[in-house]
Order: sequence, then structure tokens, then C-alpha cells
Amino acid sequence: MTAAVFFGCTFIAFGPALALYIFTIATEPLRVIFLIVGAFFWLLSLLLSSLVWFMTRTITDNKDGPVQKYLLMFGVLVSVLIQEMFRFAYYKILKKANEGLKSINPDETAPSMRLLAYAFMTLVIILLHIFWGIVFFDGCEKKKWYTLLVVLLTHVLVSALTFVSPHYGISLVAAYVIVVPMGIWAFFAAGGSCRSLRLCLLCQDKDFLLFNQHSR
Repeated sequence: MTAAVFFGCTFIAFGPALALYIFTIATEPLRVIFLIVGAFFWLLSLLLSSLVWFMTRTITDNKDGPVQKYLLMFGVLVSVLIQEMFRFAYYKILKKANEGLKSINPDETAPSMRLLAYAFMTLVIILLHIFWGIVFFDGCEKKKWYTLLVVLLTHVLVSALTFVSPHYGISLVAAYVIVVPMGIWAFFAAGGSCRSLRLCLLCQDKDFLLFNQHSR
């Protein structure tokens, strides 16, 4: 039972992201390099965010309840801002690189359900960051700065709900409510259309099929 829960939660959390990697990244070495660079930037942003979070927790240990809550919320906000700043920095580096390339068991039911909830939350966070990245880069490319604000606000909202809400289920549902419109937005921002989606689902997209055959 323990092994089944582990593998089930693992596939829920990382299965779609792994599928996206296999079908959109792994076939192109240059994309793999960009993915590694993006992961490095993400780790740097998490390092700075964790430092901010550590300092915030250190300060709030000696504060009363309301003050502690507001300080921790401030720490969440700063952490999100740091991550979005690194996302923008990564976009600028990709832009420069692109220009350069152009020139050249039953007793375990309760813990299992908790692990399952964590797995679904991990999945939605991964998907959200993928969609946020696409929408963010598209906004930078087209100079639609309001899209950057939308990414920032939805990132803050998801982080705040995860941190503030005492009911984990509410945070999970809210995150999935946000991921749907963000996914649709990212799909169209990446050049998708209703026609291309229909052709892909019906396996009639000749360009997609030829690309996969060619990559093999």
C-alpha cells in the first residue's frame, strides 16, 4: 500500500510535467540547455526567497499573533516578487541568447489522503509555473505589461491561499480554478488555436506528426 501511494502521488505530481518535457523539450538539445538554465535561475530565486522567509520567521518568533501573521504575509509577498524578478531576468537572457543565435494500506488512509492532496498541489503548482512563464514571456515580448501584473497577482494569490487558508482543500480548489484560465491563456499565447487543438486531438495535425516522425 505504501509503495502504491508513493508511486501514485509521484505520477500525479510530476507525470504531466514529465510528459511536457518528453514531447516539447527532450527532442531539442538547445531547449534542454535553456531548461537547465531556467532551473538554475529558479533555484537562485528560491535561495533568496528562503533567506527572506528565514529572516521573517526569526523576527516573528518574538511577536504576538496579529503582527506575526502580517509579517509572514509580507514574507510571502517578497518571496513572490523575488521569483517574478528572476523570471523577468531569465526572459531578458533568453532574448539576448535568441538574438545571438540569429546572428550565428486501510490504517494508512488519512496519511495517504494527505499525501494525495500534496501530490495534486505539487502538480498544479508545476503547471501554473509553466503557464505563468509562457504568459509572462509573451507579455514581455509584446510589451503588454498588464500580463506581468496578472502573473504577479495570481502568483501572490495562490501563495497566500496556500499559506493563509486553514483548510488545505480550499487552497487546492482555488489553485485549480486559477490554473484553467491560465492554461487557456498560455495555449493561445504560445500560438495555439481552436483549429490546431481540434486537429491535434483528432491526430490530423500534419505538422505535428511530421515533426515527431522527423525527431525519431
